[in-house]
Amino acid sequence: MNLPLVAGATSTIIFGLSTLPMLQKAFRTKDLRSYSPGTMVLSNAGNLIHSVYVYSLPPGPIWWLHTFHLVTTGLMLVWYLRYEWRPAMPSRFRSQSRLGGAGELRPAE
Repeated sequence: MNLPLVAGATSTIIFGLSTLPMLQKAFRTKDLRSYSPGTMVLSNAGNLIHSVYVYSLPPGPIWWLHTFHLVTTGLMLVWYLRYEWRPAMPSRFRSQSRLGGAGELRPAE
């Protein structure tokens, strides 16, 4: 192995490990209010466009790192849309927003 490959693999692991606490907290608490929707959308758009460049390179640690970023920013956007970006509704409906039989929201059980 050469030095650039070792550095790439090591930094990929470090970046991945540094992101895991954020993902764990977002998944556990479902609280993404501190994240900006504009940043979420731009991060995902940037990652998708950057994929054209990254995946044109020979396979290596950069592929793993970029794939990890694609997945994590995608997850954060999905979670943001699911848990934060929705019309205001009474708190009794927040924990369970399923439609009832007549197309109305049912209270949380």
